[in-house]
Amino acid sequence: MRGSKVAVIFGLKVHRLRAERGYGLKELSSRAGLSPSYLTEIEKGRKYPKADKVMQLADALDTTYDELVSLKLGDDLDPLESLLDSPLVEVLPLGMFGLAPSDIVDLITRAPHEASAFIRTLADIAGSYDVHVEHFLYSMLRSYQETHDNYFPDIESAVARFAEGHGWNSAPLVPYDALVEALEADFGITVEEDGLAPYPDLSGFRSVWIAGARQRLLLNPKLSQRQKAFQIGREIGYRDLKLKQRGVTSSRAEAGSFEQVLNDFKASYYAGALLIPQDELTRDLTGFFARDAWDGQLFLAMMNRYGVTPEMFLYRLTQIVPKRFGLKQFHFLRVSHDVATGRFQITKHFKMSGLLMPLGQGWHEHYCRRWLAVALLNTLGGNDTAGSEAPVIAAQRSQLIGRDASYFVITLARPLALTPGTHTSVTLGFQITPEFESVVRFCNDPAVPSLEINETCERCPLSPEECHERVAPPILHDQKIAQDERNQALAQLLAEH
Repeated sequence: MRGSKVAVIFGLKVHRLRAERGYGLKELSSRAGLSPSYLTEIEKGRKYPKADKVMQLADALDTTYDELVSLKLGDDLDPLESLLDSPLVEVLPLGMFGLAPSDIVDLITRAPHEASAFIRTLADIAGSYDVHVEHFLYSMLRSYQETHDNYFPDIESAVARFAEGHGWNSAPLVPYDALVEALEADFGITVEEDGLAPYPDLSGFRSVWIAGARQRLLLNPKLSQRQKAFQIGREIGYRDLKLKQRGVTSSRAEAGSFEQVLNDFKASYYAGALLIPQDELTRDLTGFFARDAWDGQLFLAMMNRYGVTPEMFLYRLTQIVPKRFGLKQFHFLRVSHDVATGRFQITKHFKMSGLLMPLGQGWHEHYCRRWLAVALLNTLGGNDTAGSEAPVIAAQRSQLIGRDASYFVITLARPLALTPGTHTSVTLGFQITPEFESVVRFCNDPAVPSLEINETCERCPLSPEECHERVAPPILHDQKIAQDERNQALAQLLAEH
């Protein structure tokens, strides 16, 4: 879109001047000596005429050559100019949604003033909630995952071929040294396990890829061996899947285009599938789901069999469970807790159910402390011995207040190795449906507690006597009640008169 900005603005000006003069396409065609089809292409921003034809149009529209070729749209259409310059338009994969840049231009030219007002509104909302381009890109990625049930057979097949070619099919745990050897031997990339140690400012990265004649993968020395294995598996994924556009770090914050975001996701999916083979995991889950009682320690033992982190394991379940067990109503949630400030923040979420996940911290709200994700983090207290203890685990049946939906939730929490003073929890919650109850026999285990939960304290109707976990008054709930009462009183007044 940015590259065609000149043609788009020119087309907008021609369309606007034609409308102001009251000319139809045929009349302007006659006045300018240009065909109606060519004028349509110009107004849609698909064609930019040569200088002699620009002069013909300027004469026909009773304006000057300089005014017509100027890139200024006028104060009332400034937002449209900003849109054409926006990096958001540049990186959006319009083709994924069956759109072309000309379609956006069509929408603008039909009602430029209304489009201008709409764009101003979007800009204001984005500014108020600190929405950036990467938020849109990751939202589109989540939509892409949902349309595929978060399962990608082509990647699973590529992983199976690669594992079989290296003789890794006989055991669920791929040896770390074998992964390092494969990356170096097959793709010529040297692994430097302490490569980021000399760069304290980069301690938040798990890995950095160095391109060039001597390609290297620099790892953070604070990572566990299995976390390092995931980074190596991710790098193998880029190569084996032939993904060109990519990030150079493990961070999600450097999104430059949707293709990059998608490729980074595919490489991570590949790594998870390599470390946790789908057939092996399906067998383990089949046995676990067939139990009559929930057993958190048995769940941890199943996870430790693959030697992966809680996040790797739970996220891998979001890929396998929908396909292999038909359970597609679920959500995944990662919450961080700053021990010093007491602040909780959602740092990753993915959902294929109707659960509303409020990003309430942006609105200065407080997440419901009855969320298992939050409650379990509170049990860690001030413990900050990252990696020295097994994660804590719990299960809960959560009933959403005011909605006919309940979830069976599994949460694991632990300190973060790379961020001292921060704890994290990861949650996988399945909506309790007849399908879930038939597959997961321990769904109604009486030992699993059941709690009513809400989005945030500010929106919750529970009284202090009903909820001892409340940390903020129900301001927004009270405002809604007051508004409902005013509306009811107004309706009664109008009915009486």
